[in-house]
Amino acid sequence: MSPTVSPPWTYTLQLPHDPRAPGIARATLRAVLETYGLGELAPTAELLAGELLNNAHCHTDGPYALRLRSSSPEGIRVAVWDSNPQIPPGFGERGPATGHHPPDMAESGRGLHLVRACADRWGAYPVGTDHAGKLMWAEVMPR
Repeated sequence: MSPTVSPPWTYTLQLPHDPRAPGIARATLRAVLETYGLGELAPTAELLAGELLNNAHCHTDGPYALRLRSSSPEGIRVAVWDSNPQIPPGFGERGPATGHHPPDMAESGRGLHLVRACADRWGAYPVGTDHAGKLMWAEVMPR
């Protein structure tokens, strides 16, 4: 008997520009992963989502959204949309982000470096015909 494979799924959570929104989104992510039997991906997926959500919260004044979807084989894609069309240096292109590291004593600027280091794949692209925002994403696969 072959194992049951879950059909593809996608969840989108619209979030207001509220400092509690990233925490609510991370809790939702954990619940979705547990529901689909992917709880082992939760620590990494939560880190990725937290960094992308915090980036959206800090660099926009409006709402943003978390999108979760299944990816093959049994991994997930975590994506965050926001209304700021500017893609951070070193994140839109694949490969090393040379020259985009924060100073050693900086109190911010390391989040997207963590995403690149922890994700199996990552990227970003503008959204809308008039670049009304961007979508930044990261994938995590079981080890």
